[in-house]
Amino acid sequence: MRIKKFKDYLSEKGLKTTKKRDEILNEISSIEGHFDLDELFVRLKQKGSKISRASIYRTIPLLIESGFITEVERVDRHAHYEKVSQKKHHDHMICLKCSAVIEFYSPELESLQDDVCKKKGFKGVRHNLEIYGYCKKCRT
Repeated sequence: MRIKKFKDYLSEKGLKTTKKRDEILNEISSIEGHFDLDELFVRLKQKGSKISRASIYRTIPLLIESGFITEVERVDRHAHYEKVSQKKHHDHMICLKCSAVIEFYSPELESLQDDVCKKKGFKGVRHNLEIYGYCKKCRT
């Protein structure tokens, strides 16, 4: 379903589905959790792909625009990504020492932001909350 949505998005933009885009899409589909472009490149190369980093860099914005993946910024300002899932929205706590990413969901925060949007006459579509600090392991 999500792969079809991406292909429909490409078609709407007047772009073609290419073998390289399919390789990238299929590999991302198999990844659980967060990934960065270097990890994606290495995974594809290990499977014998001839894909270039440039092809990955050109495809990532399309995957973001289509809603297939979302960008998650990390401590080192190095972009990481994750698939947009059908599960509930979640936010991230990021450890400044070990770079661990802890996913969480807070109905209270979701309600609060809905209230703020309503008060300001703003229609929120999505958000990305990142809390930076130190995980339990790094605090001890």
